[in-house]
Amino acid sequence: MTGPYTSPQMSAEIETGDPGADPFDSLYAEAKAALGYAANTLRVLTERYREAYHAELTSWHTEHDELETTELDALAVSAGLETGAGTPARSGELRRTVTVGASALGERSTELSRLELAVRGLERTWLFMERGDATLQGDPSIPDLPDDLRMRLVEAREAERVRLAQEVHDGPAQALSNAIFQADYIERLLETDPDTVRPELRFLRESLRRGLDDVRAFISQLRPPLLAELGLNGSIEESVATMRALVGAAIETELAAPSQGLSDEAQVVVLRVVQEALQNVRRHAEAHHARVRTQLDGEAWTLEVTDDGRGFDVDAVTARGRLNFGLQFMRDRAALIGARFEVRSRPSGGTLVRLDIPVGTARR
Repeated sequence: MTGPYTSPQMSAEIETGDPGADPFDSLYAEAKAALGYAANTLRVLTERYREAYHAELTSWHTEHDELETTELDALAVSAGLETGAGTPARSGELRRTVTVGASALGERSTELSRLELAVRGLERTWLFMERGDATLQGDPSIPDLPDDLRMRLVEAREAERVRLAQEVHDGPAQALSNAIFQADYIERLLETDPDTVRPELRFLRESLRRGLDDVRAFISQLRPPLLAELGLNGSIEESVATMRALVGAAIETELAAPSQGLSDEAQVVVLRVVQEALQNVRRHAEAHHARVRTQLDGEAWTLEVTDDGRGFDVDAVTARGRLNFGLQFMRDRAALIGARFEVRSRPSGGTLVRLDIPVGTARR
């Protein structure tokens, strides 16, 4: 953005102007000024949030270092190499503090990512409102779409990057951090209490195996089978096979609708919705059975992904305004091709994800 707006500047721009000017021009300028002020205000708040987050992160690292030192002392005391009082209790207290702190930092990191995404969204919207702006038309990778859909596509891409960054941070990155800490702990046990090493190694192995499963799932999302090589049904079958191995649940397919009737863009959306819905089954549903089904239903080409898992209260989640990134990802992709997206679920009642693509997009 060119030049930050402040509250006085915004007021001045709104209140001053040519009385004979076109009222539409004045209103448009007023809207841009308000949007610019909002973007800059949010940017300042985001910087303050980032500073507070880094301060909390530094404090957590200090406690983590103290925990390592304290546990070394506790092991030495238990081995009779040193004498001391209260060291094991202090170690337990610090471990709880570090564990709770790590969880809180994860939430802070997620909130910071959302703030940064919101700032970028406001800045792009401000640029979008500039008369004659070509920002959204300058990216050759964005197809020829109406301006509102271009904006949604840009924002969907940003949201997807943030979502993947969060999941890598909360999943594999956290697992590797824990594994390093566990390996250090095992190394100390080898010197002081070798009999306890075997169960600790088993715990470490399981933790690394779960982290590897997460990495494989991310790779499946980022680098799916080529639709041109396998076709839509083949790509869905491969995604289901991968998730079936990771989840351990029975996942069936019933692909009755002809994929040849879908446009290339629609086929990409269908595959992404299938992958994201199955990821939600894996992460949240605790399901024993799931099914991926396609059919021609009246005037629509329909995809349904269902599971018998624990479900959730859709209305309550929507009322809180906290649709998770996965649901928003699917909803945005559906909107880009003019499809209808729906989620039906209730606590302990399983979940249904449905995508209806009009026959204008899905040609029979």
